[in-house]
Amino acid sequence: MSMTITEKIFAVHCGKSQVKPGELVNARLDLIMCHDVTTPPAISMLAEKGLERVFDPEKVVVTPDHFQPPKDIKSAQLHKRLDAWCKKHKIKHYYPIGKAGVCHALLPEQGHIRPGDMIIGGDSHTCTYGSLGAFSTGVGSTDLAAGLATGELWFRVPESMKFVLNGKLPHGVYSKDVMLEIIRIIGTDGARYKAMEFVGPALKDMSAEARMTMTNMAIEAGGKNGIMAVDEVTRAYVDKRIKGNKDYPVYTSDADATYESTYEIDCAKLEPLVAFPHLPSNGKRISEAAGLAMDQAYIGSCTNGRIEDYRIVAAMMKGRKVAIRTLIVPATPTVWRQAMDEGLFDIFYDAGCVISAPTCGACLGGFMGVLADGEKCISSTNRNFVGRMGHPRSEVYLASPATAAASAIEGKLADPRKYLN
Repeated sequence: MSMTITEKIFAVHCGKSQVKPGELVNARLDLIMCHDVTTPPAISMLAEKGLERVFDPEKVVVTPDHFQPPKDIKSAQLHKRLDAWCKKHKIKHYYPIGKAGVCHALLPEQGHIRPGDMIIGGDSHTCTYGSLGAFSTGVGSTDLAAGLATGELWFRVPESMKFVLNGKLPHGVYSKDVMLEIIRIIGTDGARYKAMEFVGPALKDMSAEARMTMTNMAIEAGGKNGIMAVDEVTRAYVDKRIKGNKDYPVYTSDADATYESTYEIDCAKLEPLVAFPHLPSNGKRISEAAGLAMDQAYIGSCTNGRIEDYRIVAAMMKGRKVAIRTLIVPATPTVWRQAMDEGLFDIFYDAGCVISAPTCGACLGGFMGVLADGEKCISSTNRNFVGRMGHPRSEVYLASPATAAASAIEGKLADPRKYLN
């Protein structure tokens, strides 16, 4: 029977020669991601059941990130519990404050993601890792607890959707714009519990980091996971970082595999997009969106807080000033250090930006950039629901880092192409 990449990974991890969409299976897990918000409740559940164990301390990666560093007493307590739990169970891959970063940027960067793996994490954007040829999906604290204790979890095998990315990205258009266009087309529930598989010539021109932006936002279309086949770009990224055994399986979808639906996107016709409140699917071309006044620009997050994002932004801001408060939040300490070493921080400082330690704080409306009543923010994050970044009457506009930078310079939604060489 022909299968897609996602189905092949499921078959291997549940010990079957084949699986079918809709089938309920129990799958072996290769890796579990834990952070400071959803893991403490999982720890409590395990303690209540007398299951204070971890199936394999070397297959768990832990980093505080949502409230990192702690913003108040309650978040400090979460960190204290996480720290004690990691020490008790001798978790090998624990990134405490000082090494902690936004989880979905940190794990690939530090070589924890292997093609062909079955991965869960206590965060909806765990689907990010599919850009490297793995199956990865977010789960709640209950399933997280079950996975930590047993190393297995049940799933319904998802149907697969294929997104063929044709053409070449125009100047000033990035993978974020492509994903916003896809979500605009299919809606926030268009891929509900489905595997979003991305293929096509436009994908080949994207870096490994740019691809992560797309799979990161699969959940914003309701997807169970986002996934891409391993190619030379994937190998170059993974082989330089991967920990342990350098061998890994590579799965490709069979030519006659069955897809629930197929969409073709002509990337050559795209322009920068902005998703207006209060849905990621509410995308508008910058040509029709430009001019709306903003109060804040936020450039960071697990979607777009990587070094290539800041190189683009720095090139645009060099010799210019921002017109609104602008937050630069590198996703990991490595990105932070690299941006500093390359002189990007000097450009951001001279432009009038605020530079933060790695944190998810502002993205989820926790701290470090919370919005007041009526304020508007142009953001490189992934979600713009009501109250997402602060007051219920604030508004979040999603865009690429380049569009966010142009808007920061002008103080209103602006076309980044005028600032790009």
